[in-house]
Amino acid sequence: MSFPKPLFLFLLLLLPTLTWAQQRPAARPATPATPPQGQRIELLGAGQLQGGTFNGVEIRKLIGNVSFKQGTTLLYCDSAYQYTERNALEAFSNVRIIQNDTITITGDRGTYDGDTRKARMTGNVTMRDPRMTLTTQLLDYDLNQNLAYYSTGGHLQDPENTLDSQFGYYNTQSKVFSFKRNVKLVTKENNIDTDTLQYNTVSKIAYFFGPTRIRGKQGNLYAENGTYNTITKVSNFARNAKIETPNYLLGGDKLFYDEAKQYGVATGHVSMTSKKDNIEIRGDVGRYWRAQGRAKVYGSRPVMRNISDRDTLYLTADTLVSVEGRPPQNKAGIIYAYRKVGIFRTDLQGRCDSLTYDRQDSIIYLSHDPVLWNNKNQLTADSMQIQQRKGQIDQMRLYGHAFSIGQDTLLNFNQVKGRYMVAYFRDKSIKKIDVLGNAESIYYALEGDTAVSGVNKSVSATMALRFAESKLQTISFLTNPEASFIPPNELKPEDAKLKDFRWRATERPTRRQTLGKHFPLPVKPKKKATPVKRKTATPKKATPTRKPAAKPAPTVPKSVKK
Repeated sequence: MSFPKPLFLFLLLLLPTLTWAQQRPAARPATPATPPQGQRIELLGAGQLQGGTFNGVEIRKLIGNVSFKQGTTLLYCDSAYQYTERNALEAFSNVRIIQNDTITITGDRGTYDGDTRKARMTGNVTMRDPRMTLTTQLLDYDLNQNLAYYSTGGHLQDPENTLDSQFGYYNTQSKVFSFKRNVKLVTKENNIDTDTLQYNTVSKIAYFFGPTRIRGKQGNLYAENGTYNTITKVSNFARNAKIETPNYLLGGDKLFYDEAKQYGVATGHVSMTSKKDNIEIRGDVGRYWRAQGRAKVYGSRPVMRNISDRDTLYLTADTLVSVEGRPPQNKAGIIYAYRKVGIFRTDLQGRCDSLTYDRQDSIIYLSHDPVLWNNKNQLTADSMQIQQRKGQIDQMRLYGHAFSIGQDTLLNFNQVKGRYMVAYFRDKSIKKIDVLGNAESIYYALEGDTAVSGVNKSVSATMALRFAESKLQTISFLTNPEASFIPPNELKPEDAKLKDFRWRATERPTRRQTLGKHFPLPVKPKKKATPVKRKTATPKKATPTRKPAAKPAPTVPKSVKK
C-alpha cells in the first residue's frame, strides 16, 4: 500500500512525538522527583528532511533554511541533526539563536539541549543585544540562568568602549559582564588593564576586583579595588590607590577622582610625591585640583620630606599645601604650611605658625612667632627668611625684634638683639651675624671654658659678630658704640638678660615629634667591629717629669671700634 508523499512526511514528523508520549514514565510519588524535561523543540521548517541513524542514534537530518522554536527562543541554520530520542539538536553553518527578540547569537556550529536549555556555539561566534556586541570562538549560553560565558578569549564592544579578556560571563537579564584574566577596557580617554572586572552595559560602570591601571591623557590611576564610570569619568578606588600625573603622584587607602572636574580626594595613608624635586608629603586626607596644580594634605599632622644630596628636611603642620610651578617662569612650585609648623633637619630645627617654601629659589619664609635653633643657638624675630644653597643653609634674615641667644659651656646665655639681623652659615654652623639697628649684646667672658671672668654688655647702632666652632670670637661695634665690662661679683640679675629675653629650648622639635606616624625614623648603619690587636711586651721607659701647666688667659671677645 502506498501513501501520498505529503502524508508520508506528516507521519514521519509526528512519529517521534507519539513515541515520546507513549514511552513517558508514570509519576512515582514515593521516589525522589527528577528534574522536569523542557518544552519540546518544535521544527518550524526545512527544505529537506531525512530520517536515519548517526553513531547509533536515531536522528532527523534537516537541510536548507532550517528553523526551530522553543518558547520564545528561535534557532536558524543551514542544516541540522535533530535527535529523536532526546530533546536536543546540532546545527551547522550560519547558525543563529534569537531569544525574546533581544539577544542574537550567531556562529559556525551549535548544539542545543531543550531539556536543560543550554546552547554551545563555536566558530566566529557573535552575541548581540541592543547595548553591545560580543565576539569569541566558543560561547556557552544557559537560557534558564540568562548566562553566557566564554573561556577562549572574547571581545566586547559598545558605542563608547571596547573590552577584551580571556574569560567572560554575561548575565543577559541584569546586563552585567564579568571578566577575568588579561582584561583590557578601552574608552575614548583611557586604557584600563586589570585582572578581574565587572561591567554594567546599562550604567557603563566598571567594577574592579584586583590590581588595576587606568592610563589616560590627564594621567594614570592605579588601585586594587573600586569602580570607574565610563560616562561621567568618575573613579572610586580602594587599596593602594594612586593618581599619577607628569608632575605628581597622589595615593591613599581610598581615592576619588573626577576626570571632568580634574579633582581628586585621597584618604588614609595619603602620600603626595613631587617628581621634580624629591618632595613627598604624607597625611590622612589629600585633595588635588589638577587644573590649578594645587594639592592640600591634612589630618594627623601631615609631614613633608625634602631629600637633598647632603641632608633631609622634614616639615610638619596642621595643613600642607603644594602648588605646582608654572613653566617657563617657575619650574618648581611652592609649599605652604600653616598652624603649628615644625621643622627638623640635622643642622636646623624650628617652629612658627605659618611658613612658605619657595622651591624655585630654595627660600623658606617663616611668620607668626617663628623660632629657629642651630646647634646651641636660638634665633627669634617677627618674621624670618632662610636662604639655601646647594641643599645647605646659606643665610638667615630676621626681620623685626630680632633676637639671638646662645649657651656657652657653662650654660650662660650669650645674647644679641636688634631691629634687623642677618646670620651667615658655613658647614651647617653660624659663622657671622650682622645686627642692623638698635643693636644690644650681652656676652660672657670665660677663663678656659671653666669660669666666668666677666660680662661684656654693649649697645651700638650696628654690630658684627664672628663665630668659630659655634663659639663667639669677635664683636665689632660699627656705629656709636657704648660698651662696658662687668666683673662677676658686680653682675646683677637684671644685667644678665636683655629685654624680651625668652629661652624656648623646651619647644625645640625632635626628629620623632616631627615625623609623627607618617615616616619611620632613619635606620643608622651599624658600625663594623674593629679587630682587637694583641699587645706585645715592650720594655718600660722612664717617665719624664712634667712641668705644671700655665694658667690659661681669660677668653674675652675683642671689641673693635671703626
